[in-house]
Amino acid sequence: MANITRPNQVMRSLRLPLLLTRAGQLAEQVLRAFWPLISICLVVLAALMLGLHEISGIEIVWGTGVISLLAALMALIWGGRRFRWPTRAKALARLDETLPGRPIAALLDDQAIGANDPQSLAVWRAHQRRMAIRAGHARAPAPDIRLARRDPFALRYVALLVFAVALLFGSFWRIGTVTALGPAVADTVLTSSWEGWIEPPRYTGQPTLYLNDQTGKDLRIAEGSTITVRLYGEVGTLTLAETISGGTGAGSTEELSSAADPAQEFIAKQSGDLRIDGTGGQSWQVTVVEDTAPQISVAGPAKAAATGEMTLAFTASDDYGVVAGQAVIALDRDALERRYGLALDPEPRERVNVELPMPISGDRSMFTETLIEDFSSHPWANLPVTISLTAEDAAGHVTHAPPFATILPARRFFDPMAAAIIEMRRDLLWTRGNGPRVAQILRAISHRPEDVFRKETAYLRLRVLLRRLETFTRFELKPNQQEEIAEALWDLAILLEEGDIGDALERLRRAQERLSEAMKNGASDEEIAELMQELRDASREYMRQMARLAQENGEVREQGEIPENMLQMDQADLQKMMDRIQELMEQGRMAEAEQALQELQELMENMAVTNAPGQDGQSEGQQAMEGLADTLREQQGLSDQAFRDLQEQFNPNAQAGESQENEGRSGGQGRGESHEGQGGAGTGEGEGDQGQSEGQDSQPGSLADRQQALRDELTRQQGQLPGGGTPEGEAARDAIERAGRAMNGAEDALREDDLAGAIDKQSEAMEALREGMRSLGEALAQQEQQNQPGQGTAESDMRSQNRDPLGRNPGARGSAGTDENLLQGEDVYRRARELLDEIRRRSGDGNRPDIELDYLRRLLDRF
Repeated sequence: MANITRPNQVMRSLRLPLLLTRAGQLAEQVLRAFWPLISICLVVLAALMLGLHEISGIEIVWGTGVISLLAALMALIWGGRRFRWPTRAKALARLDETLPGRPIAALLDDQAIGANDPQSLAVWRAHQRRMAIRAGHARAPAPDIRLARRDPFALRYVALLVFAVALLFGSFWRIGTVTALGPAVADTVLTSSWEGWIEPPRYTGQPTLYLNDQTGKDLRIAEGSTITVRLYGEVGTLTLAETISGGTGAGSTEELSSAADPAQEFIAKQSGDLRIDGTGGQSWQVTVVEDTAPQISVAGPAKAAATGEMTLAFTASDDYGVVAGQAVIALDRDALERRYGLALDPEPRERVNVELPMPISGDRSMFTETLIEDFSSHPWANLPVTISLTAEDAAGHVTHAPPFATILPARRFFDPMAAAIIEMRRDLLWTRGNGPRVAQILRAISHRPEDVFRKETAYLRLRVLLRRLETFTRFELKPNQQEEIAEALWDLAILLEEGDIGDALERLRRAQERLSEAMKNGASDEEIAELMQELRDASREYMRQMARLAQENGEVREQGEIPENMLQMDQADLQKMMDRIQELMEQGRMAEAEQALQELQELMENMAVTNAPGQDGQSEGQQAMEGLADTLREQQGLSDQAFRDLQEQFNPNAQAGESQENEGRSGGQGRGESHEGQGGAGTGEGEGDQGQSEGQDSQPGSLADRQQALRDELTRQQGQLPGGGTPEGEAARDAIERAGRAMNGAEDALREDDLAGAIDKQSEAMEALREGMRSLGEALAQQEQQNQPGQGTAESDMRSQNRDPLGRNPGARGSAGTDENLLQGEDVYRRARELLDEIRRRSGDGNRPDIELDYLRRLLDRF
């Protein structure tokens, strides 16, 4: 007979699950009965850990403590009445409920009937074996500690959150300070508490120091630092003594109250001692670092630019940085030669005060800057002066540098008559007593106007000025009349010095300034193109005025007379440089474009005019190259207009966006430029104006007429091509002929409204024009090399090493520019890749018209 598992053996195996079940029931009873008491204890403990009792009044602390104790007592009584100790029977019942069939209860039962029947006894034993197996799998159930029904407002979670905050930001050590609130010591709390800060001046950039953390005995602080010390406790418990503020050196706290501010604040002015006497006090030996005065000096001689601006470099330094500076300019009478118009005593005139430029960003503790001012119209211009520089730091210290003696740089006048008028203007501004002398000298030097005046207009203006000056001096010259005559004399001198070229130069400078400002402000492509065209026109006019003025004055030099270090420019060089600037702007490289624009301005101000055959100082070959370049630009403009018309015809919605992009890429070129000096001014200008007026509304018929006019202009240019008899010259003529045939084909296609076919022909014409220009440039270069002496000499080798500001080799005759491509290196391939990517993108757009997609595919097949 098999062994039967006895109930005692089964109960011994259930000892651990039964123990865990009773523990869970105990936790349930404790939480259900005493959760209010636990919440109250957590809140009180958190308040003590956070130190709320230290910052509250003693009455509030005692009142809160009494209320907390009463609440805890009530919660304890309420919980004790509801607490029930878990019994073994309840634990067995809870454990038995987790098992199917209540096996533990079955094992504890006895057989009621059939105990003497063998079959009945066998069934009972089999049943107990099955129950024993089930009871062996018993596991302690999880306790039910949910209290939501008993705590609907979740007050227990609030108490737990407060306690968690206290654990993070509080300390258990603060709980012990509650003993200080007893009756015996309640009146002696905070008898030795203090804190302090040292705040350096903001301009030093140094951090604030917390005195309680300064364990060392020595402190180094900046002069002018603010020291704040707060003393807490009874009067006389702590005292403050210091010798660094320059005062009496001692102080004590006032009686502590809830409404009083026990802070003491003073400024550190000198080195000394800082001491807090009393319980927990400290002492320091304080060293005050003196704020030194700034230093400033002139870094080089005063110079005058070509336009008359004075440039004066200076160096300034300070321990914490210079905040401001000033230059004071005074007349140096000791160095002045008192004769002629300066013999009389001058009228009182205030010194000139000019603010010095400061670095906008970066460190100002040591820097070098340049003062740039224009004193050309000042009465002291080109006279001995003293320039005194001053620098100021944030602390208010001001340093005056020794006076710097120099001649006040200003504009120089090289025209003899203009220089004489400027000298008389200076004498008149020196003192009004020079009025009769000035009028007499001006009348004397203008006695024979045909010898000194190039234009009758200037002479007439001088006669009017003389009459006014003589009238004013007859009735005693007034200060406002003095200024009026001086301003008129200045304008007359400028007219005599610059002549007609002044208007062209002013227009050129204005165009450069507008273009530079547009690049800085992110102007649109259309605005950039318009300003570039304005710059081209102004530069062309300035070059013509320069050449004409040089010829009138006999200053034009022959080609062999140009010094090696003197830079020359012609219209082709100028055009190439501006094409480079426009290309940089189209690529978004605005910084490089602005730098190239500045270099172009410097080149034009320092260029020389050569006496070459042809109009406006240009050779025959240069005129031909310039004419072909204009033709190429106009052909590009016609091609762009045809492409925009093609887009508008089949996709009107895309016109608004893409036409602006294409027009921006063309840079406003191809809108018609005059061919002055080439025999075709009327045709070229008229057609150009027509193209500008029609814009995007041009019809194919008008484009055909413009294409025909451009073809006629190319035919005229073809008959005037130089370089005949050389292989390169013949290659250029062949290329120009191919370009003419392609233009004829484009004209026919335009008249037949075949815009796609016209664009193909126009592309062929532009490619042929480029090839012709390359061949013509090679022919001209070869011809110039044959005519130029000194090839292969050391002198020519040295000249070949020179490069212009754009990085190119000097061209023929030392001119600024060659036939080299301005866009060299990887820029060419990158631009080509960008264009191919754009063509591929458009060709993959299925929404475009079929005729446009066919045109784009043909472009891809060709390139």
